[in-house]
Amino acid sequence: MSSPDVSTPPAGFPLPPPEHLAPLPPARTTADGVRVHSGVVFAALPGVRPLELDLHLPPATVPGPVPVVVFLHGGGWRAGSRRSAGPAFAGTTAPQEVLARAGTAVASVDYRLSGEAVWPAPLHDAKAAVRWLRARAGDLGVDPDRVGAWGESAGAHLAALLGLTAGQAHLEGSGGITGPASAVRAVAAWYPPTDLTGLAADLGADPDAPDSREAQLLGAPVSSVPETAAEASPLTHALAGAGAGTPFLLLHGGADRLVPAVQSARLAAALRAAGGDVEHHVLPGADHLWRGSADAGAQALARTVAWLHEHL
Repeated sequence: MSSPDVSTPPAGFPLPPPEHLAPLPPARTTADGVRVHSGVVFAALPGVRPLELDLHLPPATVPGPVPVVVFLHGGGWRAGSRRSAGPAFAGTTAPQEVLARAGTAVASVDYRLSGEAVWPAPLHDAKAAVRWLRARAGDLGVDPDRVGAWGESAGAHLAALLGLTAGQAHLEGSGGITGPASAVRAVAAWYPPTDLTGLAADLGADPDAPDSREAQLLGAPVSSVPETAAEASPLTHALAGAGAGTPFLLLHGGADRLVPAVQSARLAAALRAAGGDVEHHVLPGADHLWRGSADAGAQALARTVAWLHEHL
C-alpha cells in the first residue's frame, strides 16, 4: 500500500490566514530611537513571492497617531529593493530613518520588478501597500488620513501615479487588503520619469528598442504600445486634470543623464495648469542619484523632510 500524498492538502484543509494579516514582527530600535519592523508582508499574492515592507516608526516619545509615507525605491523598474538608498547616502543614516526620526513613519516598500510582471503590476503593489497601512493604522499608530508617497527614479514614477490615479479601478489591483482607499495626500518625487512616450526622445535613444527600461516595464517597445505607455505616464493623468488637489514636490538634478530634468519640468507645468500645488526644484550639476554633486543628496533630503512635515 502506497503512502498518502501529503504535498497537497485535502479538500477543506484549514489554511492559515494571509500573511498580510499577521501580527508585526518584533522591532529593532536604532540609536536615535527609531523602531524598525523589517520584512513585514503587506500583500500575499497567489503564486508570487509575498510582498514586503520595512516599517520605520518614530521614537516612542513622539505622540501619535503619526503621519506615514510610502517610500518606493528606484532601479529602472528592473532592479533595487526596499533597502536601497542610493550612493549619496552611503555611510550615513538611511533617508527613511531620517524622516522617521523627525516624526513621520515610513513604509519602505518592495514591488514586483519588470522581470517578474509588467505594467500595471508595480502600481498595483504600491496601492496595496497604501491600503495595508490604512487598514492596519490603529495597530501601527499611524494616521490613515495623513498618508503620503515618496520615491526616487522608477519609484518616484510610481509615487507620482499614487497621487494621480485615485479612483481608477483598473489600476487599483486586488492584492493584499482591499477596501480602504489607496489615495495619498502628498507626493515627493526625486528625478521621476513622467512621460514614457517622450523619454527616448529626451535621451536621444530608440523608441523601438525592446530592451529599454520603459519597454521592459510595459512588456513591449514604447512605440508599439502607445496607449499603454500613455496610461503608465504620470504626465498623461496630470494633463487630464488629475491630482489637482494633491501637493507635489519635484526634485531633479540638472545634469541627469538617465532621466533628463525636462521630465520633471513637464509634469510640474501640467500640474500647475490644472491648478495644482507644485514645488519644483532643479539642483544644478547633479546627475541621476544625485551623483556629481557633493551636497545635492543632503539638500534634497532636508528639503523633502521639511516639505513632507509641512504637508502631512
